[in-house]
Amino acid sequence: MGWWNRLIRIFRPRNETVDMANPLLLKWLGIDPDTPKDQLSEATYFACLKILSESLGKLPLKMYQRTERGIVKSDREEIYNLLKLRPNPYMTSAVFWSTVEMNRNHYGNGYVWCRYEGLKLIDLWIMPSQYVQIVIDDAGILGTKNSLWYKFSDPYTGKLYVFSSDEVLHFKTSSTFDGIVGMPVKDILKSTVDGALESQTFMNNLYKSGLTGKAVLEYTGNLDKSAKERLVKGFEDFASGSKNAGKIIPVPLGMKLVPLDIKLTDSQFFELKKYSALQIAAAFGIKPNQINDYEKSSYASAEAQNLAFYVDTLLYILKQYEEEITYKVLSDQLIQQGYYFKFNVNVILRADIKTQMDSLSTAVQNGIMKPNEARDYLDMPADDYGDVLMANGNYIPLSMLGANYGAKGGEGG
Repeated sequence: MGWWNRLIRIFRPRNETVDMANPLLLKWLGIDPDTPKDQLSEATYFACLKILSESLGKLPLKMYQRTERGIVKSDREEIYNLLKLRPNPYMTSAVFWSTVEMNRNHYGNGYVWCRYEGLKLIDLWIMPSQYVQIVIDDAGILGTKNSLWYKFSDPYTGKLYVFSSDEVLHFKTSSTFDGIVGMPVKDILKSTVDGALESQTFMNNLYKSGLTGKAVLEYTGNLDKSAKERLVKGFEDFASGSKNAGKIIPVPLGMKLVPLDIKLTDSQFFELKKYSALQIAAAFGIKPNQINDYEKSSYASAEAQNLAFYVDTLLYILKQYEEEITYKVLSDQLIQQGYYFKFNVNVILRADIKTQMDSLSTAVQNGIMKPNEARDYLDMPADDYGDVLMANGNYIPLSMLGANYGAKGGEGG
C-alpha cells in the first residue's frame, strides 16, 4: 500500500472523503488552512506587480540606428514590427512585455524563447518562470564548457525542451548574487509579506464574526466537554457572524455573556499595516502615492514622484531590457552597424498640453527640432515646408561677438 493510501486511512473517518483541502491533513502537513499562501492575495504586493508590469507594457519599444549624422529611426521593419506589434500570434506587444515583467517580479526571472528559422526571427514565446530551470554545463556535455542552458518543462504537453542562452531572453531582478539567477521580492521579504497576509486574514475573520471579538461565558456548575461544546455552539449561532449583527442574544438564567472588545487603535493595527505596505512598496521601488498613500503628497510632489519613479525604478529595468533585446535579437553585424532597441519613456514623462506646446515651440524656434519633428511628437501629419531648422536671425556665433563694433572703431580711427 502506498504512502498516500496510508495517509488517507489515518485522516479519513468512516464514510468521509479526504482531499488536499481537508483541515486535518493540512494541519498534519504543517499548513494553516486559514491563511492564504499566495502572495498575490496581499493587496500591496499585487499592486506593486501591477504597476511595474503595466508601466513596462505601456512604453513603446523603438528601434534606432546610430549613423554619421546622428541617431535615426531604424529602417529594419521586419524585425521592428515583430517586437513592436505582435511578438507571437496570441499576444499584443503591450500584453507580451507586461507578462514578462509580471513573471520577472513575482518569480525573480522572466524568460522569452526566440524561435528562429535559420537566421530569421519568426516569433517570441514567454516561458512561465516556474517551469524553467537554468543549467550550467560545466563538463561541456552539450557543447562549449561552462555554457548556459535553459531547461523548460512544458506544462501543457509534458515535453522537456533545452535551449541555449542565445535562444532565450533572460530578464532578472536586481537582487542577484551571481548575476545569473534573480531573487524575487516575495522570498527576500517573506516575513513582511506573510505578516501582511496574516493581518488581512485577521481582518477577514473579524468581518465574518460581525466585528465581534472573543467573549467570556460565565455560568455556575460543572459541565463536561461535550456539554460545553454544545453550549458554545449555541451562543455562536446567535452571536457570531455578520448576519447576526445587531440581533438579540438569548442568555439562559444564571449565565452571562461578557464580550472582550478588540480595539484596533490601541494595538496600532492600521499604523502597522500601513508601515508594512510602505516597506513592501519600497522593496519594489514603488512610490507612496502610487499605492494611494497621499499623506505627504501634493500635485506638485506627485509629478516629482513620477519622475523619481522613472529615475529610481524604471531606468534600471528598461536598461536591462534594452541591452538584452539588442544583444540577443540583433545579429553582430546589425549591432556593429549601430542598430539598437530603446523604450520611449516620453509616454510617462509627458506634461500637460500647455507645457508640451511651450517646450516644442522653444525647441523649434531655437533650431533644436524641425517643425515636422514637433508635429510628429504630437501625432500630427508632416508639412511640406516643415523639414528645415529655423532660428532667430539676430543670433550670431560667440566667436563673432563684438566684431561689428571693432570694425566700426577701425574705420573711425
